[in-house]
Amino acid sequence: MKELIIKNLHVSVEDKEILKGVNLTIKPHETLALVGQNGHGKSTLLAAIMGNPKYKITEGSITLDGEDVLKMTVDERSKKGIFLGMQYPSEVPGVVNADFLKAAINARRDTPIKLFEFYRSLESASKKMNISMDMSQRFLNEGFSGGEKKRNEILQMLLLKPDLAMLDEIDSGLDVDALVSVSDAIKEMQETTQMSFIVISHYARLYHLIKPTHVAVMINGKIALEGGFEIIDKIDRQGYEWIKYELGIEISKEDKTMNQVSIGACATKEVLKK
Repeated sequence: MKELIIKNLHVSVEDKEILKGVNLTIKPHETLALVGQNGHGKSTLLAAIMGNPKYKITEGSITLDGEDVLKMTVDERSKKGIFLGMQYPSEVPGVVNADFLKAAINARRDTPIKLFEFYRSLESASKKMNISMDMSQRFLNEGFSGGEKKRNEILQMLLLKPDLAMLDEIDSGLDVDALVSVSDAIKEMQETTQMSFIVISHYARLYHLIKPTHVAVMINGKIALEGGFEIIDKIDRQGYEWIKYELGIEISKEDKTMNQVSIGACATKEVLKK
């Protein structure tokens, strides 16, 4: 499928540099757990990959199978198979959820999906997410609970079947049953497709369920450390202080301004909790 390569990426918001030289490679069928304290650039990275215009790329590159992602519009990135599940999905009054989902599917097809095929797929995905079909006739996210919004994001992922799914704290605000539904949907895509994932979470429980192939820790706008699941277990036990002592990295304090402008700014505890 497709390989995403990020080289020396620098990103600024309102003339403040947030990402300061990020290097990452996401290969097909990989699941990256992207962890780190609040305000260090995780959500900013996903927003920059997706093409949010608030984020200015000042240096570096992002390529998808050799194609320059930074030259693509947001809709072109989506058509190339990049998907962002947001921490705070927007409410869109007047747009029916089913109409939005069908339009999103058709944007990636040469010919429009047949109505029967669409509703059959929608019904199947809704059952997997424990979402009532009645929600498909409501306005997009309007009046949805936090958990319903998150499950609706994963519903979109199931219908769109992207090559790269970026999930920004998709588990925050979910009860136990909803968390199981979300993790089961992710696991199904991991097992049956070549999809890649970048998953941001502050909770080890989600990572234990979806079993990421590798872990990257973002500190001060850079990838400070990459490795296996043992990193998550260590953060779960000790927080992030050990990075300062073992790697000699001084962790800067959380930037309130940055969190206000970032898509999906972190709102949960900084230390992973089981």
